[in-house]
Amino acid sequence: MTSTPLNSLWLDFSNLQYPGLLWQVGVLIFCLAAGWGMSLALTRLFAQQDVKIGVLGLKAERFSRVLSPVLALVFLVLAKPLLALWYHVNLLRVAIPLVTSFVLIRLAFYVLRRIFARGGKVGSVLLLFEKLFATLVWLGVAIYITGLWPDLVDYLEEFVIPVGRKKISLLVVSQAAVSVIVTVILALWLGASLEERIMQLDTVHSSMRAVMARVGRALLILIAVLVSLSLVGIDLTVLSVFGGALGVGIGLGLQKIASSYVSGFVILLERSLAVGDMVTVDKYYGKVTQIKTRYIILQGLDGVDSVVPNDMLVSSPIQNHSLTNKTLRLATHITVSYQTDIEKVLQLLEQVVASVQRVSHNPAPLAMLSKFGADGFELEIGFWIEDPENGRMNVISEVNRAMWKTLQIHNVSIPYPQREVRIIGEQSV
Repeated sequence: MTSTPLNSLWLDFSNLQYPGLLWQVGVLIFCLAAGWGMSLALTRLFAQQDVKIGVLGLKAERFSRVLSPVLALVFLVLAKPLLALWYHVNLLRVAIPLVTSFVLIRLAFYVLRRIFARGGKVGSVLLLFEKLFATLVWLGVAIYITGLWPDLVDYLEEFVIPVGRKKISLLVVSQAAVSVIVTVILALWLGASLEERIMQLDTVHSSMRAVMARVGRALLILIAVLVSLSLVGIDLTVLSVFGGALGVGIGLGLQKIASSYVSGFVILLERSLAVGDMVTVDKYYGKVTQIKTRYIILQGLDGVDSVVPNDMLVSSPIQNHSLTNKTLRLATHITVSYQTDIEKVLQLLEQVVASVQRVSHNPAPLAMLSKFGADGFELEIGFWIEDPENGRMNVISEVNRAMWKTLQIHNVSIPYPQREVRIIGEQSV
């Protein structure tokens, strides 16, 4: 019978008096404890400093769940050949794959959550993928320990899939899939860390930071796919045909989507918009909260978010109220009777409007006689605010309330339309 790690371990356990078994148990416990202890020490060392390790931005505090099994695995790999000089190490032959699988699962969970759950919220799809990945890893370890791994490899190699005139084994397809998935995930991880570093550059405009982050992430994914395909022996010249077909698809069915993507990069490069700007696009008004590659999100003053495609921003006029100056002019209107001292009222209104908290004093409010109406003097009171993102109707309401109180105190009459209705009765014949 073929010797497998599980069979060899069973033979060792059949003779409990074998001294090598006790040594292996002791080494295993020591390596696990040493890995946990060193991980705990490093975590406490860097917890208060929030130190980031390398370009990937590994935070020691967050990486501690991965660091512990990694250190234990390193100690086991170093201890195995030393102990093998005197005893059989069948227990360590089984323990190392188990610890390795634990490292792979913890590392995969850390990387995936750093990529797809950076805000701390883990979705149901990600949880399902993590469970599926853990199941596959443990299944692979079980196949290896039981000695079925060579048989599985031979079966995958013999199972051939015809692709045109060529035949590709299922083993090559599996290797290509694993290679692409692993390299793309690593590229996304590196891209996420690179994006964090770029977005922290205060010397670069926010729009340029967004362009650099997205271009860098796209290039990393492209390089990862090309490298992974070349590693498994796939001819990259085949991609030229796919590129031509993709170009035709973009030119025909994906024209609007492609236009939005191109427009997004144009907007970011021109720096015409930035997060936090108050803009008006067609019938939409609000604050720019996000600038995506295909669209922007405007948060209206009523709290409703509007998704505006980027091609609309390029083809339509845009009012950016925050591009050069955030100060915004507002106006309200009121009518007073013809018996009113107009000069005194204009002065009073300018003073009371200037006393409202959000009203700017530079330039100062200005009250004007707009026209002679049917019922009285029609006045326009213009004023400026420096925080339009906090709303316009609320400050207009405060101004109107302040003017009404002032006019009541000074007995200023506000006319209203009056109509005389006469009822003419029927005359008797």
